[in-house]
Amino acid sequence: MILSRLTTLRKSKDWSLQDAADQLGIAKSTYAGYESGYRRPSLEAIKLMADLFETSIDYLLGRVDHSTFPSQRDKRESTKQLELTESSTFTLAVDGTPLSQEETQQFVAFIRAKREIEGKSRQHP
Repeated sequence: MILSRLTTLRKSKDWSLQDAADQLGIAKSTYAGYESGYRRPSLEAIKLMADLFETSIDYLLGRVDHSTFPSQRDKRESTKQLELTESSTFTLAVDGTPLSQEETQQFVAFIRAKREIEGKSRQHP
């Protein structure tokens, strides 16, 4: 856990150690131990702290660098579509081995056939 993040989040809300501890329902010394690294919080305590500070567990654990969640709009705008039927600057791989052009074409053909079969089976119960 990145301990400085707990302190930064608490201070951004202008809370004392006691304020944070009270809202978590724990002793001030316990919470202070989390911030100092003297104590390791349980998974449940980490979840409660993430909820309290309106951030993600991943942020508290140092797995992501942004303390806020992306909005739905941000998620939609950041989603890019990769068209497999056009040449691409991306290399597709399965189990670490790049797909050849022929394998990519076979993959596209498989998906098209699967969609056609599923479409027909949905029309005829």
